[in-house]
Amino acid sequence: MAGSERGDDEAESQPQYAAVLDYLPYGRSDDDRPRYQKQPIAYALGEGRFRLVELTFDDGADVSIGDRIAIEPNSAREHIQRIRTVDYGDLSNSAVNELKYAVADIIDADEERFVAFYNDAQPITIRLHQLDLLPGIGKTLRNNILEQRKREPFESFEDLEERVSGLHRPKEVLTERIIEELRDEDLKYKAFVQRSAD
Repeated sequence: MAGSERGDDEAESQPQYAAVLDYLPYGRSDDDRPRYQKQPIAYALGEGRFRLVELTFDDGADVSIGDRIAIEPNSAREHIQRIRTVDYGDLSNSAVNELKYAVADIIDADEERFVAFYNDAQPITIRLHQLDLLPGIGKTLRNNILEQRKREPFESFEDLEERVSGLHRPKEVLTERIIEELRDEDLKYKAFVQRSAD
């Protein structure tokens, strides 16, 4: 399961990666222990379900902001002693600042997966569609997307922009929504981010 810290059969077959948002070689600033007792930590964003994690490393770790590191299964981890799921509010300022870039990089690296959201999004209720969750997408734009995808599935973000009049920056729209889902734990509907209880 994506939310578990131990790899199950499914996780064992497919490594799960995270993007490093911030690396603190001397641990958290709110940790009052002497420096020699503190272990290096990093804040990272899981690529699959956008799970925010705090990683505790051993002293031999060579980690930098922007690194892509394996967090599941256990056998794929290098120098990671502990993984803990955290909330947006737990992140360092540097991690918060890096988040938008990390989300955009994850979307870029797997464009097909995120274009599929525009192709596969479904109604949530009688009055609310998954596409309505995206910033700047109102009824007219939503209907335009639905009409175009009936004719032929979208192939890329460029295809979306060309075929859907008024839809500018479809990738950035997804980035904004994912950041909103990460920031607001109490959002009623989440299309991309795993809830911390998951």
